[in-house]
Amino acid sequence: MSRAKRFRSHRYSRPITRILIGCVATALTLTSCADNSEQLDEGKELPTTVADGVELSLATARTKVALTANGDIDKLPFTVTNWAAISGGPDVIQAFKGGSVDLATNAGVPPIQAHAQGLDAKIVGVSVRTWPIYKLATAPGTHISSVQDLRGKKIAFSPGQAQGVVVLRTLKAAGIDIDEVKLVELNGPQFLTALQGKQVDVAPLSEPSLTKYLDQYAADGARGVHTDAVDALSILWAPSTVLADDKKLSAITEFVKYWAKGEVWQWENQAKWIDTYYVKDQGVTPEDGRRIIATLGQPYFPTDWTDAITWEQETIDLVTDAGQLGGTSFDANTLFDRRFEKVVADAVPEKYRSEPVAS
Repeated sequence: MSRAKRFRSHRYSRPITRILIGCVATALTLTSCADNSEQLDEGKELPTTVADGVELSLATARTKVALTANGDIDKLPFTVTNWAAISGGPDVIQAFKGGSVDLATNAGVPPIQAHAQGLDAKIVGVSVRTWPIYKLATAPGTHISSVQDLRGKKIAFSPGQAQGVVVLRTLKAAGIDIDEVKLVELNGPQFLTALQGKQVDVAPLSEPSLTKYLDQYAADGARGVHTDAVDALSILWAPSTVLADDKKLSAITEFVKYWAKGEVWQWENQAKWIDTYYVKDQGVTPEDGRRIIATLGQPYFPTDWTDAITWEQETIDLVTDAGQLGGTSFDANTLFDRRFEKVVADAVPEKYRSEPVAS
C-alpha cells in the first residue's frame, strides 16, 4: 500500500463542537486565504554560496542543541542573531508576521494555518515519518483504555497544530463523529494544565512531554492510549518575504543541510543525544531517553516530496471538512518550495533518503 493511501483521510459532515478554556490561541477558523502576493520567483536557481554578512533569526531549538553537541554550530557560514525560544505553530506564525523570526521548525499543520491567515510562507525542508509519535494522555481518574472509549469525552484540541490533526484522524479512524465528543480548543502548552485540572479527559502528547506527565500522574490512573494517527511531516519553513531576500535565501539554503545532517547525527549518536537533549535539556531519565529514541525511528528525507504534498493536501481537506479554513480548501503545492527538495536529501547519506523498514 502506498504512503499516500496510508495517510488518506476521510470527510466530516458535521461542524466541530467547541468549549473554550482560558486563553485560546488563534486557530484555523480564520477565513481569509493567502493570495501568494509576494511574487517569490521559485523558478530562480538557489544560491550556491552564502553571501557575506547574512544574519538569520531561527526558531529551531532542538536543532540548536544538536548542532552544539556535534560541533557544527561554530561552522555555520552566517550569523544567527537569535535562537528564538518558541516552537508552537501559532507562536511561530506571529513571529513570522512580526518579522522577528526568519526560519522555523514545525510539523506540517502550521503552514496550513498560516495560509488561512493570509501569511505567504513556504516549506523548505521535509522529513517524513510513517509511524505515530503521539499518544492520547488521559486525565487522572478517567477510565479510557482505547480510542473507542472517546465517545462523550472532552478532548484537548489545537486546530493550528499537529495535535489537532492527530485528534481528527483518530476520531475518523475509530468511526467516531465529532459531534460525539467535546473538542476543547487549547494551545498545545495548555494541554498539561488541562489534564492535571481534569478540564479535559484526553490530550494528545508526544515525547518527552508524555513521559514527564505519566511519571507524575500514572499512580493516579493517568495513562497513554495508543492511536494509529500519524503526524507525518517535520518541516523547515520560512515567510516568502524572507525567501525573496537573496542574501537570506543563501543562508537558508545552507542551513537546511545542517538541519538534515543534525537529525542524522542524533540517530547515529544516540547515547550522546540522550544525555545532551533528553536528560540535560528536557529533564527525563537516561532510561526514558532510550525508550523514547526507540519509538522515533530512523530519519527519512525523501528525494521526491510528492507523498509529503499528498499528506498535506489530505490534512487540508480534513480540517476543511471539520469546519476549519472557512470551509474552503486549497492546493497544498502552494505551501512547498520544491527547489529545496534535492538540497535536503543530498545533504544526508543515501540510506536516509529511503523510507525506513519497520522493525
